Amino acid sequence: MAGKTVVRTEGAPTPFQGAPYSQAIASGGLVFVSGQLAVRPGDKEISAGTIEEQTEQVFANLRAILEEAGSSLAQLVKTTVFLQNLDDFQGMNSVYSKHVGEQPPARSTVEVAKLPSGALVEIEAIALTS
Repeated sequence: MAGKTVVRTEGAPTPFQGAPYSQAIASGGLVFVSGQLAVRPGDKEISAGTIEEQTEQVFANLRAILEEAGSSLAQLVKTTVFLQNLDDFQGMNSVYSKHVGEQPPARSTVEVAKLPSGALVEIEAIALTS
């Protein structure tokens, strides 16, 4: 059985409100990134802003974690996008498409009843590490 490695970078926020999870886990040639919110590194709360601004911060966090794991946004194979309101789909998608390149990952997008601290978007990801 393959082991697992905890991925930790100061370039992305610590687990939200001290919750018991890792930023990411690398195992078996993949990195599994926990859902990222629009929280800047060192901050404790969501960055206010539009769906586009929040999605940009989410991608900055994803990029930092993936790079720490020896991966990148280009290596994404699957994402799950959680939206507070599906009406924000186009705004999120306009930013998302800029970051995932010509070979976008598989993706699910769901509307949820609520996200932590009033966040508009949360994205979790799986990427290749090799």
